[in-house]
Amino acid sequence: MMHNKLITSTPDQALKIRIRDILLNALAVSSGAIDAVSFLDLGKVFSAFMTGNIAFLGLRAAHAAGPDWTNIFAAVFGFTVGVYLSTRIVRPSEASGIWSQRVTVALCLSLIAHAAFLSVWFASNGRPSVGVVPVLLGSWGFAMGMQSAAVRRLHVDGVFTTAATATIIFLAGDLANWPATTKERRRLTGVLASLFAGATAGGLLSVHAHIYAPVLPFVITVMVVATAAFALGNLDAEGAEEAQPSATQTSTGRAGHRRFPSHSHSN
Repeated sequence: MMHNKLITSTPDQALKIRIRDILLNALAVSSGAIDAVSFLDLGKVFSAFMTGNIAFLGLRAAHAAGPDWTNIFAAVFGFTVGVYLSTRIVRPSEASGIWSQRVTVALCLSLIAHAAFLSVWFASNGRPSVGVVPVLLGSWGFAMGMQSAAVRRLHVDGVFTTAATATIIFLAGDLANWPATTKERRRLTGVLASLFAGATAGGLLSVHAHIYAPVLPFVITVMVVATAAFALGNLDAEGAEEAQPSATQTSTGRAGHRRFPSHSHSN
């Protein structure tokens, strides 16, 4: 169930909402970098962008050129398991506010997969063998699945840090309700820009500092977990919630109720 209660934000809540949005942008940078490195160095498969992987499966089913079946299935399976586990972790936090402590726990656990990836990556000097690539894709897929399910539980309209399709849909819809959607447009634009920046950074690192390319998303996720733990760690007790004008301010001229159901996650 989405939480759409309209409240008046205090200055403290507004600051924490801003911190939350910065952390979401940081996670989007991490996801963009991961997909760039995955595609360039791990057999043209994505670790976060599952729509692309499903399309690749379709290409292979049509006997067209595409990535190896094993690599695609490893990424999709890892992502699915990550979503399942993260959902089990954050499910009790449905009544929480701006940032649940359980979201931080889920992101913290995703660091195990990041660390496993880095261990294998450095052991192979950044040139993993064909048999090792599925392990790496599964590890990063798991981490991205954990992140996706954790972010979903924050109930922030249109923000999916591992995919851009839903964010673009929400942002384009907001353009039709210009006066009522300033804050949301800024948030959605920030996520899209962050995905782009992450992919750019990942691509540059892959080309110019190959061995260190996977370090960027790991460091970013560590910083997000640390910041959330120290700056947002008491939000469960406060029960603060951000006003979501896209569903509650129809009286201001915003068209209809266009939220995605809480169980959906568009890639």
